[in-house]
Order: sequence, then structure tokens, then C-alpha cells
Amino acid sequence: MALKLTDLSVLAYANNFTLWHYRTTDNAVTTAGYFNNASDMMSIGDLLIANIDTDGTPLTKFYIVTGNANNVVTVAVYS
Repeated sequence: MALKLTDLSVLAYANNFTLWHYRTTDNAVTTAGYFNNASDMMSIGDLLIANIDTDGTPLTKFYIVTGNANNVVTVAVYS
């Protein structure tokens, strides 16, 4: 599936850094292009708290925006 902008929200913003929250029934959000619809809002280094697979086996994971160029957003699990 793809990002639903209505399920993406800002938890905090300061000094050009955004902490995001996203809730989805999808079981993965690291698929290439998943967050492209939010490329005009997300910046490299932003953090994302995601509640994934909410209709199956729910998980909460933390991600970091690792790339955003030419309207292509990439994220990786934050460690």
C-alpha cells in the first residue's frame, strides 16, 4: 500500500527537526517510495514513530528519514 497523509501527524517541531507519528494497517513502511507523498514535508534526520500492522499483529517502530531528493523519501529503522 501507500502512505495515507491523513494518518501522518506532527508530534513536535523545532529547529528544522520534526518528530512524526504514523498509524497504518500496512506491515512495512520502508518500501521504496512509501513516503513520497510527504516529500515536501519530511527532511533528512526527521524521526518517525510508526504503529504498523494495526489490523494484524501491531508493532511500534522508530524510523529515521535517510533521504529526500527529487520527491523520493527513504526511511530506515532507527537504531
